[in-house]
Amino acid sequence: MEFSKLLISLFIFQVFFPCHMSIQAAPANSDLFREYIGAEFNNVKFSDVPINSNVEFHFILSFAIDYDSTTGSPSPTNGKFNVFWDSDNLSPSQVSSIKSTHSNVKVALSLGGDSVGDGYAYFDPSSVESWVSNAVSSLTNIIQDHYKALWKSYGDLIDYVNFQFYAYDQGTTVSQFMNYFNTQSSNYNGGKVLASFISDGSGGLTPENGFFTACSRLKSENKLHGIFVWSADDSKRNGFRYEKQSQALLAISH
Repeated sequence: MEFSKLLISLFIFQVFFPCHMSIQAAPANSDLFREYIGAEFNNVKFSDVPINSNVEFHFILSFAIDYDSTTGSPSPTNGKFNVFWDSDNLSPSQVSSIKSTHSNVKVALSLGGDSVGDGYAYFDPSSVESWVSNAVSSLTNIIQDHYKALWKSYGDLIDYVNFQFYAYDQGTTVSQFMNYFNTQSSNYNGGKVLASFISDGSGGLTPENGFFTACSRLKSENKLHGIFVWSADDSKRNGFRYEKQSQALLAISH
């Protein structure tokens, strides 16, 4: 089950296509900003989130899950994925609108998630072959019937790793964060690990306690490959203050 959880956090853009980590030159700073959106049904819209034109901005729809979304107690569907994000406020037309308004925006979907209904979400294949076949079919239907704009980036590399640094203990210090970052960068050798924080401050190094200090240090060491945030749903209540600060830091010439 732990392996499944790891896969869930990695499958962002190169979903169900051959992918591997390659050994390459040390990656440099980048202006990539990512934000998860839609998982908590807080009526947040793409247009609510401030977008700095000087960064590469990725919205990540959260989540597509292979569970039955029409029952009171969702059950696994062996790779037949359904939409579990706030599709009323994050619809195909709104995807088109935000992309046409902001040329630096891309929209992706994330597979899996941590929970569904009142329980945990796990991949539960009856067989590898049937699960992959169902997954390809159901995801193609979600994306090509509704979200063609998302079906643009595949490849054989995992270019970025959205590591959940906010899963570490609440009260993480700057020095601890730097150690965690270096450890995970070593674990994903050749990959670009993104720094991250959680909007509600429930874990990891928070913006109030030094997250941007840590990011500035990473940037000075040429290691700030981007920032991602969980999530726009929670950030809405504070006016996306830290999204603005994150993007301003990333936009500084590097």
